Amino acid sequence: MDFYEAKRGSIYTFYPTLFLLFVLINIGCYWWAMFTAFPELTRGNAGQHYFKVQFPVGFLGALFDSLSFFVTIFIIRRVLRAQKNVEYILHLSLDLVIAVLATFWVLFVFSFSGWIIHLLDSIHQDLADRNEDYKRMLVDALANPTDNKRNIYFGLIMGVSAMLPTCSYVFMFLKSSFRTIFQQKY
Repeated sequence: MDFYEAKRGSIYTFYPTLFLLFVLINIGCYWWAMFTAFPELTRGNAGQHYFKVQFPVGFLGALFDSLSFFVTIFIIRRVLRAQKNVEYILHLSLDLVIAVLATFWVLFVFSFSGWIIHLLDSIHQDLADRNEDYKRMLVDALANPTDNKRNIYFGLIMGVSAMLPTCSYVFMFLKSSFRTIFQQKY
């Protein structure tokens, strides 16, 4: 928190920079996932479609990640004022809720982004139908994970940016725990 407070600077320059960073992370994760999970979709007409999809995916992903970042800062401030271990753990558990929401956000982003690109390409497709397709894919992935390993892998890679706060929390928790254990032992 001290690092954030010291380095943040003006919110008017920090927020756009953070947002742009998250756009780039989301687009980078998108292409990482596309090239490693579905390389056949990166060529030809499909490649042109997915090239266009990267822009709403990057923008919408950055919206969620930016909001998640500021919620995380709020949670950290509350954690630092926590007086009891239970309160501390409950506040940090809120980040797990963010991770679950991120999963559903990724599904929404892909459904919505594809729908937007189809609209721009003058291809009529109902958003409710797209959402239903993604819902079916999610249920099928949960029911038959081995048959859907590429979709699951794709979702995990796309969730990397949303997992950054959770991973940093886990790292800080482990670091704090080891420091506490080490200090109490000696």
